Parts: sequence; structure tokens; C-alpha cells
Amino acid sequence: MAASSAGLARRTAGPAAGPVRAVAEVDLAAIERNCARLRAALGDSMLCAVVKADAYGHGAVAVANAALAGGARWLAVATTPEALLLRGAGVREPRILVMGALTHTELGVAVGAGADVVVWNERQVQALAETGPVAAGAAQARVHVKLDTGMGRLGTRDETEAARVADAARDAAGVELAGVMTHFATADDRDDDGFFDAQLEAFEAFAGAIRARHPQVLVHAANSAAVLREPRAHFDMARCGIAVYGMDPFGADPDAHGLTPALGWHSYVAAVKLCRKGQSAGYGRRFVAERDTWLGVLPLGYGDGFRRALSNNADVLIEGRRCGVLGTVSMDNVTVDLGSDPACQRLVGARATVIGDQGSERITAEELARRVHTINYEITCEITARVPRVHMRADTAAPAQQGASAAREVRRRDRAQ
Repeated sequence: MAASSAGLARRTAGPAAGPVRAVAEVDLAAIERNCARLRAALGDSMLCAVVKADAYGHGAVAVANAALAGGARWLAVATTPEALLLRGAGVREPRILVMGALTHTELGVAVGAGADVVVWNERQVQALAETGPVAAGAAQARVHVKLDTGMGRLGTRDETEAARVADAARDAAGVELAGVMTHFATADDRDDDGFFDAQLEAFEAFAGAIRARHPQVLVHAANSAAVLREPRAHFDMARCGIAVYGMDPFGADPDAHGLTPALGWHSYVAAVKLCRKGQSAGYGRRFVAERDTWLGVLPLGYGDGFRRALSNNADVLIEGRRCGVLGTVSMDNVTVDLGSDPACQRLVGARATVIGDQGSERITAEELARRVHTINYEITCEITARVPRVHMRADTAAPAQQGASAAREVRRRDRAQ
């Protein structure tokens, strides 16, 4: 993966020759399948794959190319450096939408990189017209006007103001009105007292009025949950994040929606030692053995993103069996219960799976999220930079080719079929 001057790219490694202290294996074939699943659900609407936050911890460049190979037509990020990372790594062809708030300087840089940006007041439109690339005639600023229908963050709540912004974008020299958008606050909550439906109805009315005056405008609103929940929300394009990675936008079970988790997180058993009755393990002695217990020590901890809140509160998979975390999760180590049989000493060097499958057992990001009362998004985003991402294709069991050429080759093969 190409390096970034912005420092956003995490290390990408090749296949390991032996046990590694921690690794996140990302199956790019799963990314492609998930995108194809979303494309099928969307019908004639386009898929925009959201790859912000280093593709939710999966590796932005590799995921972007896999998403495009799976049928995505657009990419979305939150920041200008994230857009620059993709462009610098050779992701040239698709439109990139920068969804976050940008300073005057960032607006100019984003437009210069050929990215679309989001606006919600006339001052932003004027600022874009005055940015260096636009003022010099070197670039066209493509904007998406955001109506806040209930999220309560970016965007204007005033439909009249949003319409004025759209007109201002149409009229400003060097600025093009590319789209109108909103964002749903409760699409993932089916018991939301009708809030999702109210947002959808408000945006439908606004988008219809805008389209009557600006027929070419791209209308988009849906996130992953909205795509799976309500076809009326699909409009011209949907911005999908969590489902691209094979995680359930409703926080339950990816299988229920035909999604394949793309990320497996693994460590290994670095040491096996006997903890006799009354002895303890870890800071604060939060585990004291009630019987003689063999402990496996994994060189993994909250420094890697395995949260301290998982102390005495998680399992890992070793040889297809669940082994409970015992004691406090440290920055660099965690201890797990290997049972009372001394034969477990042979497990030194065995793979320990934190997220993923072994045999008939599976641990998902959703399971870890429930244990610490958070969401699956946060689990993978928090896997830290010292955990190398290995991009693989499980359908070939081979390391994935990096860079834009991989996506171009897949598209070339598809056209030839």
C-alpha cells in the first residue's frame, strides 16, 4: 500500500512465516461480495462505499479497490487527507465525496484533488469560488448541499436556506451543484417511534422540490441500515459503510443480511503457565484461581485495541474452542483460561482468534461490542496501527494484489465474461 504524507495509512504486511503477536487479516473477496450484495439490494441506485477512518480499520486503499471491483461507483471519506491518500495511491477513476466539515484551506485542497465536498450555507459556496484552484480556473468545485432532517450535526435544518444554497452553487462561477443529501439518525433502530420515516418524508419532499429546479442533481441519503430497511430511501445513491465490511448495521448478526465479515483478528499463545489455587494473574489481581488452572498468555492488549473493558469479559478461540479471558487486559498481554489438563502446554505457538472463525465457533465484532456496550464500528476502528493489516483473498488463500491495478484487472475480467 502506498505511503501517505498525511500518515493515515496503516502498515500492510505480507503473509507471516510463523506466529505473529497480532495481525488483522482482511479478506478483500468478502469486501467485493458484500458490495455485490448491497448493489443487488439497491437495484438501479448507485453504491458509494464509505472508506473513512482507514476503511473502519480495514485499510483504505485496498478496501477502496475491492469495493470498486464489487460494484461501488463512488467512494466517501470524512477528511481531505483521506481523499488525498486515495488519490496518491492511484485511486483515480471514481468520484470521492468528502463528507466532513472543512476549513477554507482544506476546501481548496479537496477540490484540487478532484473530490466533491459538502456545503450547507452560502458562505461556503462563496469560499469555494474564491479558493485557489477554482479562482484560477484550474478546477471545478462540485458540491452536495446537506439538509439536516434530524441528525442534528452538519447541515442546515432550514429547507429554504438549503434551497438558496443549491441556487447559489448553480450560479457561482467555478462551482457545480452535484448533489443534495441528508443522513438518518435512527435507521438502525426499528423501534424509533417513526423518526426514520419522518426524516425520509421530509427529505423526499425537499429533494423533489430541488430536482424540479435542478434536474441533474444527485440525491442520496441512505446508510447501510437504511438500504436494508427501506427501498424508498435508496434514491440515486446510497452511502454504505458498515455493511461493506460484512458487519451488521443493526448490531446483531451479519449472516441475517447475507454479509460476510471481512476482518479476522488473531494473536497466538506465547506462553503457557500453571496458576495454582490462590495465585493470581494480571494487574489488580482481578483473577484469583479457585483451582489449579493453566493460563495461556497472548501478546495482545489494549495497546492493540483489545479493550481493557474486556477484562474477565471475553473469549478467544484456540483450536476451535472458546477460552475465557482471565484477569485484567494489559497494554501488551492478556491471559486466557486453558483449563486444568497439563496437555495444554502443547498449545504454545497456537493461533488465538479474537475476531473470526475456528472450526464451528465464531467471534464477531458484534459480540465484542455487546460485551463492552458499544457498536461494532468502534471495535474495528480501535484496532491500532501497530497491528499489521494483511490483505488476502480467502477465495484463493493468497495475498491480495495492492493498488488500483487489482480493481482494474477485476473489472477487465468482468467485461470479458
